[in-house]
Amino acid sequence: MGVTKTQNFTEEQNTVAAYAKALAHPARIAILQHLLKSKACICGDLVEVLPLAQATVSQHLKELKSAGLITGTVEGTSVCYCIDKHKFEEVRDIFLNLFSASVECRDSCC
Repeated sequence: MGVTKTQNFTEEQNTVAAYAKALAHPARIAILQHLLKSKACICGDLVEVLPLAQATVSQHLKELKSAGLITGTVEGTSVCYCIDKHKFEEVRDIFLNLFSASVECRDSCC
């Protein structure tokens, strides 16, 4: 596998890329949507909502948690997940900032 040259990019560019990578699977988007809709911590019912195996759901939860978008707390033998409100709003603002830039093209452009 090739060497990534992330050090050649700004901290902001690396941050946006890391969040984009964490969001780059439809299952993770579905998990976030479910957590946002439920407005509460969710323990085991994500497997019932998603058409994926428990192990696969766990891997997607791990990615979202690693990115800081969700938090998980142990309650007995299960882990309950919920949106990290502050991180979620930070990521939302990062993407809003990126996509709010106006696009200027010359007439001869594509």
